[in-house]
Amino acid sequence: MNGFLYGVILQWKLDLRSRTMLITCYAVPLLFFGVMGGIFTAVMPESRETLIQSMSVFAVTMGALIGLPPSLVEIYRSDVKNAYQANGVPLSLGLILCNMSAFVHLLIMGAVLYGAAPVLFDARLPERPEVYFGGLAVLTAVSLGVASVIGLAVKDTANASMISILLFLPSTMLSGIMFPADMLPQFMQYIAYAFPTTIAFKAMTSFQVWHLPVLFGIFILLCGVIALLLKIKVKR
Repeated sequence: MNGFLYGVILQWKLDLRSRTMLITCYAVPLLFFGVMGGIFTAVMPESRETLIQSMSVFAVTMGALIGLPPSLVEIYRSDVKNAYQANGVPLSLGLILCNMSAFVHLLIMGAVLYGAAPVLFDARLPERPEVYFGGLAVLTAVSLGVASVIGLAVKDTANASMISILLFLPSTMLSGIMFPADMLPQFMQYIAYAFPTTIAFKAMTSFQVWHLPVLFGIFILLCGVIALLLKIKVKR
């Protein structure tokens, strides 16, 4: 119990010091929302139908892929790891607390977008809020799972950031949130389904609920990979 409390306090201090968390989970998504929301609705008025979903997918992907891996590298490749071990804190706790913290922040961001988009850009609220929030939660979990694999597998923050960006760009560009996916060449539309963002965006806009179990299955696979990487970390 003491180890858990120590881990919570340490994670809280790291969050307070983390500019990455502030920038990736709040500042950049809000700036993108403010600028691109106005452009989308002016150039393509029909984008109001899916503006909330588009901005939410961007915010979650940005916050998870760009924000989480550096935090994990800081824990498992620095003196923070030694502090955990010296105080009897399981190494898995750092991963769990980082994911819980990011998950809460990203859901808060999603709720902000859900409330602000209709007011600022006359965006249409999703017809089925439960599917929207369910898709948002599952996408957040999957995105954090991918980010956790990067953070545990990569040795330094520079490489983690590079890999994260290489995944982030196609995830957003091919998912359909920037422009209709049917504008892409046929082969790229198939490639797009390799990214969880595409599946989640389809579920949140077309309300095809069967997409969500697919995402959850991906999350289970990611949990297995994360457990294996953690076991390797413990042995080192």
